[in-house]
Amino acid sequence: MMYFLDRYQEQGYALLRITTSFMFMLHGSQKLLGIPPAVREMPWHIQYIAGSIQLFCGFLIMIGLLTRPAGFLSSGLMAAAYWTALFSVEKWLPIMNRGDAAVLYSFIFFYIACKGPGIWSVERRN
Repeated sequence: MMYFLDRYQEQGYALLRITTSFMFMLHGSQKLLGIPPAVREMPWHIQYIAGSIQLFCGFLIMIGLLTRPAGFLSSGLMAAAYWTALFSVEKWLPIMNRGDAAVLYSFIFFYIACKGPGIWSVERRN
C-alpha cells in the first residue's frame, strides 16, 4: 500500500540510528555532566559506568563509527538495566514497571548492531 516509501529505507534507517542514539546520549549527558539536570541521585555505578556507555556509545552510533560494537554494548546495557532495575514479578510487563524505554532501546540497538552503520555515517564515507 505504501510502496512509495521503499526508496527511502536507507534514509529512514539513518534517521532511526541518529535520533535514537542522540536521545540515548542525553541520558549519559544527564548522568555525567548534569545536562539536563537529573531529578534524583543515582548510585555511582549507574552514574559513571552506565552514563559513560550511554554518552560515548551514543555518540559513536550517532556519527556511525564503530557502530556494531557500540550498538551491541548499548543493547546489552539496556537489557541489563531492564532485568536488574526495572523487572519485578509483580509488575513484569514493561508498561507496568516503566521499563518500556529500556526494552525499546535494547532492541533498537541490537538491530543497529546487526545492520551496521548505513548511510550518513563515518564508516560509510566515500
